[in-house]
Amino acid sequence: MTGMQAAAFRIAIVGSGPSAFYTAEALCKAHPGDLRVDMFERLPVPYGLVRGGVAPDHQKIKEVVRIYEKIAAHPGFRYFGNVTIGRDLQPAELAARYHQVVYAHGCESDQKLGVPGEALASVHSATEFVGWYNAHPDHRDRRFDLAAARTVAIVGNGNVAMDVARVLLCDPDHLATTDIADHALAALRRSTVREVVLLGRRGPAQAAFSPKEIEEIHELPGVDVAVRPQDAALDPLSAAWLERDGSRSQQRNVKFLQERAAAGASSDGKRLVCRFLVAPTELRGEQGRLRAVQLQHMRLEAAADGTPRPVPDGGSETLAIDLLFKAIGYRGVPLPGLPFDDKKGIVPNVDGRVVEAAGGAVRRGHYVAGWCKRGPTGLIGTNSLDAKATVAAMLADRDAGALLPGNGADVVDLLRQRAVDTVDWTDWQRLDAWERQQGEARGKLRHKLPSVDELMQTVRTLRRG
Repeated sequence: MTGMQAAAFRIAIVGSGPSAFYTAEALCKAHPGDLRVDMFERLPVPYGLVRGGVAPDHQKIKEVVRIYEKIAAHPGFRYFGNVTIGRDLQPAELAARYHQVVYAHGCESDQKLGVPGEALASVHSATEFVGWYNAHPDHRDRRFDLAAARTVAIVGNGNVAMDVARVLLCDPDHLATTDIADHALAALRRSTVREVVLLGRRGPAQAAFSPKEIEEIHELPGVDVAVRPQDAALDPLSAAWLERDGSRSQQRNVKFLQERAAAGASSDGKRLVCRFLVAPTELRGEQGRLRAVQLQHMRLEAAADGTPRPVPDGGSETLAIDLLFKAIGYRGVPLPGLPFDDKKGIVPNVDGRVVEAAGGAVRRGHYVAGWCKRGPTGLIGTNSLDAKATVAAMLADRDAGALLPGNGADVVDLLRQRAVDTVDWTDWQRLDAWERQQGEARGKLRHKLPSVDELMQTVRTLRRG
């Protein structure tokens, strides 16, 4: 790493996922002069949910990192991996050294169901499971008793729920050549899961998964997608809403679900069961372990804007299950020294400018992008438009002179004083090449080490050549 020039326009970006890289890209394009962008990531490895969230059998989605590699090649870009803001560096220390600071650290926790029994063993978040099979260091020690489970319920029916279902149902040999974590592949080979039940509060017209995701599961060898006729049927409100406001994807989903209902369920092999208009009210267990989920039946009523909304209809049932995953959304976590809106689970902001509290004063020079700005919505590409909007606010503030002091002191000196072993972009490139080489030797795309200690030990070994 080279020292920063005092005259440069200096930006710090906290996080290294899609929103962070798209922010860096927008800055580099809009400010072709003497720009310095320093990116900080608490893990040794970059790319956020692209590395730790995208399913291992969806490698094409991960190709987006080629764009991020080009951004990292900008002469004013520096990467600081293995640096935790709030521990190794404080937000106030960034504010003293940079003209603007962008927080793009995403949402690292999960939403809660808020029902009795949520603390039972065998009740997990999809966030944990996805991180576990992707070798994310935060989740490497999680345990999922797949060898003692036959029926698994997933609360929620978005694309994360579909990823979890697909990984549970597909042949482990299909995953063996990907970059799935070794510990996860071994556990999936011992799995006895035969049925996965998706539980959605709304109807089939409002299913959150994409057509491609549900159709992909149907195409898995030996896996059936089962839908009861009553679950695929549309009530008059949904039928009118779908015709008036429904997207092409929603219409395609309904068509697929009704076709599966008409086909009937197969008694052979594994299956995904799609249930609609049900919501968990209690998780029941014996001797501390999950045994069943109590479901209330829902019906749809029109909201003020005509959108169908689920409300209880008085009916209920009990579904026997062995495991349950909550796939009802991610949630942000507070960062020391930065405001946090606990109700929304995001950093409070107005158009990307951080505010001290909802409706409060703007914190000069502080910005947010991505999920910690708007919540966990949209696809990877959504973060590009979001980042451009934040950068537009940053450039307007720059032109108005509303900047932080940016005293020119290089953060490298402070990190050295504190003996923080930072991972720079060259370190990551060496590690990236090593992961690919090790993967090739094992007959897979990439071999990912699941702990920070192992990653850092390998980085240090690679530095020595």
